[in-house]
Parts: sequence; C-alpha cells; structure tokens
Amino acid sequence: QVQLVESGGGLVQPGDSLRLSCAASGSISSIYAMGWYRQAPGKQRELVARIRSNGSTDYADSVKDRFTISRANARNTGWYLQMNSLKPEDTAVYYCNAFIAGWNRDYWGQGTQVIVSS
Repeated sequence: QVQLVESGGGLVQPGDSLRLSCAASGSISSIYAMGWYRQAPGKQRELVARIRSNGSTDYADSVKDRFTISRANARNTGWYLQMNSLKPEDTAVYYCNAFIAGWNRDYWGQGTQVIVSS
C-alpha cells in the first residue's frame, strides 16, 4: 500500500505561480512512476506531468514550458509540481499519483483544488 497526501493548492491570479507537494508513505520503494493528474468540472481526469524512477518525464502539451515535476529525493518520499504562468484553464482538482509497476496498480491522493481567476 502507498498513501499519498497533496498540499499547496489555492486561489491565484492568472500569471501567478504555485507549487503543489505530494507526500508519500508506505511501500514507496516500489514506486515506478510519480505523477500529477487534474480534473476540471465536467471533464475527464488527465495527466499533467509524470516522472519515472529513472528520471524521465512526460508533460501534457498544455503545460509544457510552464510546469515542472520533480522528486524530493531518490527514496520517493515526495514530489512536487511547480506551476508557473498559471492560466484560468489550469483550474482543476489536482491529484497526486503513484504507479507500482510490479503490482500494476495506481494509488491516488485525495486531491487539492487549484483555482486560477482574476
């Protein structure tokens, strides 16, 4: 089992920055990929950014060059999403995700709300 807790959401203005944090506990040594997903009202949950244990990353086209995912350390105790130049369309609930390849299983945090509005 892996437990995930997000923090750092809030209300910001367009153009502002925000950093989300995900704290992981449990079987964290088994985590293969760490990521952030988001779900806006009336839309499906989508991948925002992902970082694998080998350091490779994926980003949604809509956030490339604005968002950066990073790990707290090599022990997988946490990871971050630095969000710059935020836009109203970035408004969503952001979920922390951990994927355990050996179990073929995803774990999710409870979500943190990000609202970008003037």
